[in-house]
Amino acid sequence: MAKRPQQTQTPDSSTEEEFTEDQNTMDSEFDPSAVAEQERDGDEATPDETEGDETEALRAEIASLKDQLLRAMADAENIRNRARKERDEAVKYAGGGLAKDLLSVADNLRRALDSVPAGAAEENEHLKSLMTGVEMTEKSLLEAFEKNHIKRIDPVGERLNPHYHEAMVEVEDPNYPPGTISQVLEPGYILHDRLLRPARVAVSKGSSQNGPGGQVDTQA
Repeated sequence: MAKRPQQTQTPDSSTEEEFTEDQNTMDSEFDPSAVAEQERDGDEATPDETEGDETEALRAEIASLKDQLLRAMADAENIRNRARKERDEAVKYAGGGLAKDLLSVADNLRRALDSVPAGAAEENEHLKSLMTGVEMTEKSLLEAFEKNHIKRIDPVGERLNPHYHEAMVEVEDPNYPPGTISQVLEPGYILHDRLLRPARVAVSKGSSQNGPGGQVDTQA
């Protein structure tokens, strides 16, 4: 029996064409620039991270503005308080200048009364009337001082206080202990708590029997 001649198989041309098309497709899909762009996109922050950073920045800015506002409000309050204090003091001590000018008037009225010898007014009706008028004038002036918070300092018998008294001389006076005011040479005056004029006084150093221990500092 005769054998059939063996046929040699050749590659399928259609399969080779499909492989070539797939390879071309893969080559066309691989783009180096696209890969680089994807890598850059991976390095960039996500929208959530960006939003979080913006929120923190806004919070920091709000805190800074709030602090500035509080400081500005505190400064404004301090300015108002200072202005209020200065206004109150200006009103409180407004009459200080006039009061100082009137102190010499009160001093002269008192000197006029003290210059009249004891008993002379009883012997002379005109002098008595004059003294009565001067006394009434002095009383009215002192009442006006009192109404305007101007007080007279007449510290006989008190300890010397350099803040309100000015020691003019030391005298031997057994009636007062050393360092005590024995005589007021010129009364002092204060307006509210502000000194208008210190009282000029004589300070006792006791009697000569007290010895050097009776010496006091007369510098006010």
